[in-house]
Amino acid sequence: MAKMRTLQIGNRGKDVVTLQKLLHLVQDGVFGRITREAVMVYQSSHGLEPDGVVGPKTWESLLGEQNELIKSRRTIKEIIIHCTATKEGENHTVAEVTQWHKKRGYNTIGYHYLIDINGKINNGRDVNVVGAHCLNHNTYSIGVCYVGGLDVNGKTKDTRTDAQKRSLTNLLVRLMVLYPDAKIHGHNEFAKKACPCFNAQYEYSNI
Repeated sequence: MAKMRTLQIGNRGKDVVTLQKLLHLVQDGVFGRITREAVMVYQSSHGLEPDGVVGPKTWESLLGEQNELIKSRRTIKEIIIHCTATKEGENHTVAEVTQWHKKRGYNTIGYHYLIDINGKINNGRDVNVVGAHCLNHNTYSIGVCYVGGLDVNGKTKDTRTDAQKRSLTNLLVRLMVLYPDAKIHGHNEFAKKACPCFNAQYEYSNI
């Protein structure tokens, strides 16, 4: 898990912004009364001491995920976010996406991580292997994809569930600890596509 500093009322800065994103608060970077109250509510609902202080146990609960991250031996300069371009409400597995990509001539799934609609972070392609997700950027990037990106009529839409938003933030925080010099981008910055159907660079500029 990413090592984060202990936070309490009065603190300011990047870690506070990350905390506020995880709690779905306005991200002003100031640990004030509203942020403290939100922390206490979260702590109470997750079996933690509701002291309003974000220490190791609270961070572990907020950031803890199913899988440990392996640092790639490759030099990583970019973390690129994608969507599967599938309809909202439909869930898809790594095995399914792998089959789609194999039909397109890939050896396996092109993304390194896939976040399903329940917020589960699934390992995809080995991070030590160059991805197949963004032309001219695969060699030095990590590909992260969430399931969704289309509305029920097949039109582009940011369909991320609350669970996906939280997991995506969690994953990006942890990836930036592993690759502190990397930049976060959306696929649409490098291709004439709507993917991932939101402004990833702007949304995650404070991570």
